[in-house]
Amino acid sequence: MRKIIILIALGFTLLMTNCNSTSGNDNKSTASITALTNETFKANVFNYPVNQQWKYEGQLPAIIDFYATWCPPCKKLSPLLEDLSVKYKGKIIFYKVDVDAEQQLAQSMGIQSMPTLLFIPANGQPQQSVGLVSNETLEKMIKEILLVQ
Repeated sequence: MRKIIILIALGFTLLMTNCNSTSGNDNKSTASITALTNETFKANVFNYPVNQQWKYEGQLPAIIDFYATWCPPCKKLSPLLEDLSVKYKGKIIFYKVDVDAEQQLAQSMGIQSMPTLLFIPANGQPQQSVGLVSNETLEKMIKEILLVQ
């Protein structure tokens, strides 16, 4: 019974989050890419204040887009990531972090340029890609770093 109540509450929260979106391009959440805050990053990706060594908290490989709303290359990369998040749904988790809103997180992760993508395999060390990359390059990195076909 307790699990049912938790699932209903989670579903209601997700529904309300989607209802509050004003457009598909808002910076809080999208249907396929989840926005991270410092707290949700620590819970879902890496609890950097606690762990000295990299320890991924997730089960599926992930891609994190560290972006800024004012950044033209970030705006060009966003639709590519949206398309990939649909293509790899259930295989890769896609996240995004607004570096202006989450300055502490960006600083803690050493993000200095935008866009920066963090490719996180299910097991192993993450790898960064800085700058705008093509769809072909993204697909290659998914296959080579995340080992997802």
